[in-house]
Amino acid sequence: MILGLPGDVRTGALVVLPRGYSERGLKGCEVLYSAHPEPDASSLAAARRAIAFFESYGREDLVLCLISGGTSSLVALPRPGLSLEQKRREVRRLMRSGASIVEINRLRKKLSAVKGGKLGRRTRARLATLVLSDVPGDDPALVGSGPTIRNRPGDLAFVVGSNRGGLEAAAGEAADLGLAPRILRRRLSGEAREQGARFAWSARRLEPGEALLAGGETTVAIAKGSLRGRGGRNLEFALGAAAELAGTEGIAVLSAGSDGIDGTSRAAGAVADGKTLGRARRLDLDPEAALSRHDTERFFAALGDLVVTGPTGTNVCDWAFALRRL
Repeated sequence: MILGLPGDVRTGALVVLPRGYSERGLKGCEVLYSAHPEPDASSLAAARRAIAFFESYGREDLVLCLISGGTSSLVALPRPGLSLEQKRREVRRLMRSGASIVEINRLRKKLSAVKGGKLGRRTRARLATLVLSDVPGDDPALVGSGPTIRNRPGDLAFVVGSNRGGLEAAAGEAADLGLAPRILRRRLSGEAREQGARFAWSARRLEPGEALLAGGETTVAIAKGSLRGRGGRNLEFALGAAAELAGTEGIAVLSAGSDGIDGTSRAAGAVADGKTLGRARRLDLDPEAALSRHDTERFFAALGDLVVTGPTGTNVCDWAFALRRL
């Protein structure tokens, strides 16, 4: 979302949202809907409109920019000489290799005509950027591939929400419920199913009434030629946790995306415990097949363990919570 404010008088606002989000509270704003998690023609249209919006302000103006994760797809314009399909193919190849969001956003900057501060350089106005961070280290230049971070004197950039802030708030809620929360210092990263098993291994060491909280963003490496269903990293994380928890009692794990969307699934994530795989066997569900085909939504939907929130209106990466019952 980008607001233009010349001097101290608001004169215009341009908002770019993923399809399915509500316009509630955006009266008086120009609202565009665009594609996520992969860009399409609507992303190109949004980028061209954003360029025109920025170019309409001058040296005496201030443009307030609100940027979150997802901007890389919502506002996308390949550099000259590169087609959208070529750009998508290069980014998709890196994503399927299991690369981190930092590595992916660096590539997006190289291939883009608006990322890496290039959108911001289309105006002479001063820029103030407020960021919801979904990247390790909370560097504003990496969130959404940093379209407005141009490092010009007079510009400002602040992180106003982050994964860590969400974890601390969740820990406070857990304490209010009478639980003993523990925040895992290590940020979640790496192959989702492996990290799910590792997180569940730590959860098995919880005392009754303790809760383990972690955040970050894992990855899913997709082998060439593998079948692909509907799923995402949080669902694969939860299934990896289910394998580690098999046969245990009283421990449950939730893995979910803060934006309410996990990959290509309709869910934010899923819940798993020590009985997940046993229940799956009774329904003739094969967890290994679900993982190899990246078709984990169908697996958890059959169990009734999907967590479906719909779009949450924020994006500060993923969270994993584990609880051992009293």
